[in-house]
Amino acid sequence: MVIVGIIILIAVNITVLSIFTKRRYSSPRPGGIALFIVSPFQDAVTTTLRFVRDVWSHYFFLVSVARENDDLKRILSREIQKNKQNAEVELSNERLRNLLSFQQNVTDRVLAAEVIGKDPSPWFKTVIIDKGGTDGIVKGLPVVLPKGVAGQIIEVSARHSKVLLIIDPNSAVDALVQRTRFRGLIKGSSGGRCLFQYVLRKHEIRVGDTVISSGLDGVYPKGIQIGNVSGVVRRNAGIFQEVTVTPNVDFEKLEEVLVILNPPRSGFESD
Repeated sequence: MVIVGIIILIAVNITVLSIFTKRRYSSPRPGGIALFIVSPFQDAVTTTLRFVRDVWSHYFFLVSVARENDDLKRILSREIQKNKQNAEVELSNERLRNLLSFQQNVTDRVLAAEVIGKDPSPWFKTVIIDKGGTDGIVKGLPVVLPKGVAGQIIEVSARHSKVLLIIDPNSAVDALVQRTRFRGLIKGSSGGRCLFQYVLRKHEIRVGDTVISSGLDGVYPKGIQIGNVSGVVRRNAGIFQEVTVTPNVDFEKLEEVLVILNPPRSGFESD
């Protein structure tokens, strides 16, 4: 519609100019009347043309800006993705450095493995690792992390193994309090915690005490940290006290582990 209006204005302007141009040569009157009549049309045409030009140029400018904006968004998205990937690689490298440092401090032969699956059942706390019989893994080997005890190998195939975590109720680790040397048995419990069972009521245990493996169960080397005492209940009756231990290992974020390959005849103790 705007273009049609412009065409009409231009046509009217040309027609009026043509008529009054002819009259200018045939009449002695000055061209003031023609200028008076034509000027509004000329002004309207000029204003309209300027408006259309501005709209047209702004349209192309906005289209260009929109395309540039889309390009910048794509570039930004790629850079954000690269940063996330780099951050993930850095975190993975940090975990591997911790594993390597732990390996250098252990007298036992260890094998690094990656967690590739978890048991979806709420009744069992197990994970699958990407190492198996072809890598030298056999049933019963202990699985650890730099932070502490993780679990024990319970099933082995050629290239994969299943690990029973210490937070599973079927798990058991012979342990002792590092400060007082009182012994007990670490059993899995609900909520990602463990129970320190068979600790005599007369023995002094405090919240915050470190619990480590005793090495007497024939599975875990002596002195590997398990967790810290988070609760102590001494009842008036009974010979044992109720002790709750929070594991050092965050099992919700378990990604890499170490499998101790040789029998736990020797170990290390971190005081």
